[in-house]
Amino acid sequence: RVIPIQSVFQEYKNTLADTFENLPEDITEENIQARIRGNLLMALSNKFGWLVLACGNKSEVAVGYCTLYGDMVGGFSPLKDVPKIMVYSLASFINKKEGREKIPLAILEKAPSAELKPDQTDQDTLPPYEILDAVMNMYLEQQKSIQQIHEAGYEREVVEKIIRLIKTNEYKRRQGAPGIKITPKAFTNDRRIPITNGYIESE
Repeated sequence: RVIPIQSVFQEYKNTLADTFENLPEDITEENIQARIRGNLLMALSNKFGWLVLACGNKSEVAVGYCTLYGDMVGGFSPLKDVPKIMVYSLASFINKKEGREKIPLAILEKAPSAELKPDQTDQDTLPPYEILDAVMNMYLEQQKSIQQIHEAGYEREVVEKIIRLIKTNEYKRRQGAPGIKITPKAFTNDRRIPITNGYIESE
């Protein structure tokens, strides 16, 4: 079923109009849309007893490319420990196994996007997922330093950005729904990093 959010979104903007006067629209309004969707999904969950599935994958959760109380809403997160590139591989495998487009090719061929503003793509703000996933793997699972990852052939500035995003989004991951562990190092008991305490990590 399709539940439009345009009117609800406009009401939010009307309510905040005086407070946001003369301020340009930015990620604030994008996140409001995600949170409206989350609220509607939870309303359906409460009314019908349905389980809401959080849709984020490991790559997005790693770098905080997700909205608290928005697309992070849910009682279970099936892709929580599945990197983005692996999501595409699994989808292609499912289609091949089924012998049909069980997952429409249009979904697999379009550029990844949060779809919160016109012509938005994930790569507007993130490195290509092929690079992000590789760096994430080396940093989290192989426990390589920034210098070691750079020496493996990745631009140091890109590596530093990815690792900075991973470090600064621990607070979001702590609030995420539980999910299945499939990689050697999931964002659960495998990696315990403090949120507020200072700590030293080898570069």
